[in-house]
Amino acid sequence: MAKEDQVVADGEVQVVAFKLRNEEYGFSILNVQEIKNLSDITRVPFAPDFIKGVVNLRGSVLPVIDLKKRLGLEDTPYTANTRIVIVQYDEVYVGMLVDAVTEVRTINADDIDTTRAITAGNDASSKFISGIGKVDGRLIIQLNISEIMGLSGEE
Repeated sequence: MAKEDQVVADGEVQVVAFKLRNEEYGFSILNVQEIKNLSDITRVPFAPDFIKGVVNLRGSVLPVIDLKKRLGLEDTPYTANTRIVIVQYDEVYVGMLVDAVTEVRTINADDIDTTRAITAGNDASSKFISGIGKVDGRLIIQLNISEIMGLSGEE
């Protein structure tokens, strides 16, 4: 998988929706490999502050990114609903720490606004947003996995 894929069938996109604080976000379902309960995360010395640490997943060591920290959101305590979403981008696997996974949603491609997402802000955090989908009166902010993982050449 060389890029962030969109599942487009009959003009629809499937996303795994999840909560960070009070907002709903999503990743393309093609980039999501697994969703697991919060487990022991081993801290890594001198890692950037948004890297929570690493986990052992069936013999592979995966870095875990605290999405709230990466997106500049205020921290909240972990709950029984906290999950690690394992995503893949360009043969790299990373865990993303989220408050709760809500559902898999199908969004009509016409209901995804990518232009407003790109121009929504001039701050650095707007690069993490690839689009905003509208479903049943709700907004699901689609995240740019390669930017969050720091694979676009920026750190």
